[in-house]
Amino acid sequence: MKSTTLVIMAAGIGSRFGGGIKQLEPVGPGGEIIMDYSIYDALQAGFNKVVFIIRKDLEKDFREIIGNRIEKVTQVEYAFQELEDLPAGFSKPADRKKPWGTGQAVLTVKGLVNEPFLVINADDYYGKEAFRRIHAYMTEEMQEEGDVYDICMGGFILANTLSENGGVTRGVCQVSPDGYLQKVTETYDIRRAGQGVSAADEQGNPVQVDLGQHVSMNMWGLPATFLKELEAGFPRFLSGLKEGDIKSEYLLPAVIDSLVTEGKARVKVLETPDRWFGVTYREDKQAVVDALRGLIRQGAYPEKLYQK
Repeated sequence: MKSTTLVIMAAGIGSRFGGGIKQLEPVGPGGEIIMDYSIYDALQAGFNKVVFIIRKDLEKDFREIIGNRIEKVTQVEYAFQELEDLPAGFSKPADRKKPWGTGQAVLTVKGLVNEPFLVINADDYYGKEAFRRIHAYMTEEMQEEGDVYDICMGGFILANTLSENGGVTRGVCQVSPDGYLQKVTETYDIRRAGQGVSAADEQGNPVQVDLGQHVSMNMWGLPATFLKELEAGFPRFLSGLKEGDIKSEYLLPAVIDSLVTEGKARVKVLETPDRWFGVTYREDKQAVVDALRGLIRQGAYPEKLYQK
């Protein structure tokens, strides 16, 4: 079977991993965190390796809380995202505290991943169908070589990704009639408003979105060759920063959007009907717990995913 890797971005989860970080509180009856369910779904779909992107200072706790357990069921590798890990000729600004973003995070797997790979967030529940569809595309349709990067993404329906407890940020997608991404726009403070939805751009100005639109949840299926693009683009991003800018990030969706605009990538949007879960707000936790218990009752998951 063709090898495929699940890459989980977990470097931004905080220094007190497992000690009060809301996204990492147990939500399953066996003490599982959201990441456990993503790994379980990915392995069922056919992925056969997991790479955790973490910070070096989290490694010991991370291995104890989840890594050692997952190593019993599949091959596991670790990549490390650090503020100081920059291309030659660049150094971290003294006041920089914010991570360099998802583009730098994914770049850290270079040398560990030589096969098609799926990138996800550590703290989002994506559902089974997206993993199945992306794995099928990656193993049956993805062209790994060529002048145009062949990419796929989980296309969630906006209405299935909202929190009842406040606004969320989503990559709102324009999709062609034949199912390819035309543009992804980072959109902020999206929340239900009466029968519809309200949202804002980066400056806080109101923008129009529709509950039925596709959105990106940072679930990207990528060929291994894409890592060369990230490597080439990172110095360009750093060179373009204005003096005193200590917050801008090298973001994976922005890189992909630019490549689509330039005709250097095509992105197949694989629509999934599954509902997203996540703990954006502490009040979201009970809804996640209840939803997972419902899925367990339906037979989607066993009571305990893994023997600890």
